Amino acid sequence: MPISDNQIIEQIRKGGKHHFARLVDRYKDRAFTLAVRMLKDRQDAEEALQDAFMRAYKALDKFEGTAKFGTWFYRIVYNVCLTRLGKRNDASESLEYDDEQGYDTIDMTSASLLETEIETKDMIRKVKQIVATLPEKYASILSLFYFQELTHEEICEVTQLPLGTVKVHLFRARALLQKRLTTEFSLETV
Repeated sequence: MPISDNQIIEQIRKGGKHHFARLVDRYKDRAFTLAVRMLKDRQDAEEALQDAFMRAYKALDKFEGTAKFGTWFYRIVYNVCLTRLGKRNDASESLEYDDEQGYDTIDMTSASLLETEIETKDMIRKVKQIVATLPEKYASILSLFYFQELTHEEICEVTQLPLGTVKVHLFRARALLQKRLTTEFSLETV
């Protein structure tokens, strides 16, 4: 049975500082995805994530355990990214991001399975590209909901937005994504 986040935190508080690496391993990929979605720049996201982990480590004594560690940590990542966005002079810079490494590959036994996998990866790449072009408030909500798999309530904790606002942002983000996907695929078939 895997050790829980709270057990790891207790080990850290008892002097086992090296156990923080376990938390980093658990949350680095999803937190990086959130940072990239918000900042739209891989290098900026890496720096923001390092900053967020440092802040989390320094504030670990303040973690009360009333919320999940992941929710608490994603709030830190979200705040670090918002701070970086506020400091940018040019908010329009964007970097194409393609992270297919997080998806399991299918054992190919025939040409049709290979074709299906290629189509799936192409669709995932296009969805990620479109999400990256959405306004930050929508891209971050989509990322928290679909990639970090947070509940509406956990997203409220992370973003400090009321539940109604989170639901509206998620609804509008889905509508925008659907509209852009429809446009993208209708252009391809023409």
